[in-house]
Amino acid sequence: QVQLVESGGGVVPPGGSLRLSCAASGSISSINAMGWYRQASGKQRELVAVISNWAGTNFADSVKGRFTCSRDNAKNTVVLQMNSLKPEDTGVYYCNARGVTLRSGTHYTGDYWGQGTQVTVSS
Repeated sequence: QVQLVESGGGVVPPGGSLRLSCAASGSISSINAMGWYRQASGKQRELVAVISNWAGTNFADSVKGRFTCSRDNAKNTVVLQMNSLKPEDTGVYYCNARGVTLRSGTHYTGDYWGQGTQVTVSS
């Protein structure tokens, strides 16, 4: 069983910064892609940033130049550094892992999700 645990959400004023962290636990051998999605109230979940083994790092256009994303494959962790936050960045941020291979050799092509962490940008 694979679990993703996020931390680091909170309330910040516009222009502020937050750092989100996510750690995947379980009998994991490798993960193809890890990243972050977000869902604002009344809207669909959308990609924020993802780092994959075959395609590198991809960011949503709305966060390019403001957010950075880093990953530690050995520790199965991913971090999202969010700077120059805007009110429209408000939402629940979910950690995602896709394409997980377990130490048993079993490979899952689907998605694992964290429980979500609230980010609120407001003055």
